[in-house]
Amino acid sequence: MDHPLIPLAERIRPKSFNNFIGQNHLIGNNGPIKKAVNNGAIPSMILWGPPGVGKTTLAEIIANELDRPFYSLSAISSGVKDIRNIIESVKNQGIFGKGNALLFIDEIHRFSKSQQDALLSAVEKGIITLIGATTENPSFEVIPALRSRSQVYILKNHNKADLLKFLNTALKDEHIKKKNPVLKETDALIRISGGDARKLLNAFELVVQNLDENKEISDDLVKKSIQQNLTQYDKKGEMHYDIISAFIKSIRGSDPNASVYWLARMVEGNEDPKFIARRMIIAASEDIGLANPTALIMANNCFDAIQKIGWPEGRIVLAQCAIYLALSPKSNSSYLAINTAQSLVQNLGDLSVPLHLRNAPTSLMKELDYGKNYNYSHDHEDKLHLQDFLPEKIKGKSLYKPKNNKKEHDYRSIIEKIWKGKYS
Repeated sequence: MDHPLIPLAERIRPKSFNNFIGQNHLIGNNGPIKKAVNNGAIPSMILWGPPGVGKTTLAEIIANELDRPFYSLSAISSGVKDIRNIIESVKNQGIFGKGNALLFIDEIHRFSKSQQDALLSAVEKGIITLIGATTENPSFEVIPALRSRSQVYILKNHNKADLLKFLNTALKDEHIKKKNPVLKETDALIRISGGDARKLLNAFELVVQNLDENKEISDDLVKKSIQQNLTQYDKKGEMHYDIISAFIKSIRGSDPNASVYWLARMVEGNEDPKFIARRMIIAASEDIGLANPTALIMANNCFDAIQKIGWPEGRIVLAQCAIYLALSPKSNSSYLAINTAQSLVQNLGDLSVPLHLRNAPTSLMKELDYGKNYNYSHDHEDKLHLQDFLPEKIKGKSLYKPKNNKKEHDYRSIIEKIWKGKYS
């Protein structure tokens, strides 16, 4: 009986910088990681980026290039004991001080504070050089003491040119060549990948395995094949971002039942509860916003509660918040307002601050009319509409447009009362 093949993404994983695809800002000739490796002295580092952009591969290549002892842990299945065992092993082998060992920790954001604390001393003393990989913002998920001793490098999603290079490399794989596929179209594969090379290669391999006499791979064939084998395709948790997307869209669509279902999928899949809670904070502002300002307070309290009580009870808090958000009235007016404002800034540049709004701490500034004719708002509450707070070029421009819900009906009335049609 044949053993299952190693996945394509693993079979073609590059072993050196020469074969690494993408992330030129880090490993190009002037890239900081490439320079550090060439100098033979790399700092401890946190590799921050979405799935499938080469974090694990980059760590392994660094170890190969430097010929250093390499240890690897996954934060999902490892604990303080595993960390201490590796540190003791490094000490016992006398590696310390002779080109210290590299310790790669995948999904380091899943380590608790105490687990991260266990790394500190070894990193400080140079017993190990840490390479942590995370899909979450290290500002929130890596303790300050460890973060201050590490360089944070941001990895980007692969662009289309990168993804086509991966496909060309895949076509040279001996197991793929047995099927002799012809890549007629690639758009569907590129879209499915979402910039994730592993997702791209898994989808491509799945399509190739299902090829019959027709060797051509078209967009239609890709869509049909992936839809029929979605469970197999995502059996290793690659639906992480698809499920959180379905969860947020269910909340946005005011469906409490679907919201709880997708939440349950994440709970059963051992998703990080803080990841879920953070996304609900965003949804509370982006999708509910001023229609129910209390939603943001609820979501923020949910995040705090999760950190206090953990699993399994934390799932109840998440469910309560998800249902509340789903049933809240919806408004994206704040989201649209900041987008519109940013667009104005990007298109019009730095418009001058009107003279009457400028601060005038010196006599010279007063002579230049800084602050002249400014009316102190508390003294002119009934005449605010006579004063402009926007630059001359865009005065009267309405950026915030209230939506059709009870709260924002009130806000619209307030705007009309104060500004008397100026922002209508």
